[in-house]
Amino acid sequence: MEQFFSGLFSPEWIAAFTGIILLDLILSGDNAILIALASKNLPEHHRKRVILIGGLGAVFIRIVCTLFATGLLALPYVEFVGGAFLLYIALKLMTEKKEESAEGESPTTFGAAVRTILVADFIMSIDNILSLAGVANTVPDGKWSLIILGLLISIPIVLFGAQLFLMILLKVPALVYAGAGILAWTGATLMTEDGAVGGNFAEYALPFKILVTVLLIALGLYIERRHKKQAQASETN
Repeated sequence: MEQFFSGLFSPEWIAAFTGIILLDLILSGDNAILIALASKNLPEHHRKRVILIGGLGAVFIRIVCTLFATGLLALPYVEFVGGAFLLYIALKLMTEKKEESAEGESPTTFGAAVRTILVADFIMSIDNILSLAGVANTVPDGKWSLIILGLLISIPIVLFGAQLFLMILLKVPALVYAGAGILAWTGATLMTEDGAVGGNFAEYALPFKILVTVLLIALGLYIERRHKKQAQASETN
């Protein structure tokens, strides 16, 4: 307990705490967008539950990883593989469609949405945790108070951000491509920052992230058009 309060409110602690708040605002945004994208096709009565579970799950995963798995997340190839999988999730969320069945149920199930959110939350927590730990380590005294407060602050940011983006997304469905693009950018960033492979991208990191994001959105648009053509053909038959 003494270690928690050590160095609290010192000038160095306040500077690091301000940095952590800014990091939370920036890095929690992709978690909020992910949750909104995953819940957009669910029945209305399930959306709030998914946002709550997804938001709290994101923070819980960060806490567990911060306490037990920071070393594991820094292993070679973990960020690269996680980034590639996040690209797959972004494409999947972008191309999912809300198609009502005869019973009025959405094919996107509550359990599937929660699983997608938690898996992607774990992947994106790599970047969040390493950034949070990096800022906290600049203050030898009070490091754990910074980490714990940073995690707590991220809860309302993720929950409120998910609600807000979902409201906008339901009114402007085309924003699904912007949301998927942000997730694609996050995935490409993880790939370029991997300890084993990232060095090969250092000189071309920005063009690589732009290319990956543009290609993923283009692929999503192509899949959507193909689905529309197939639907029109089936209706004609």
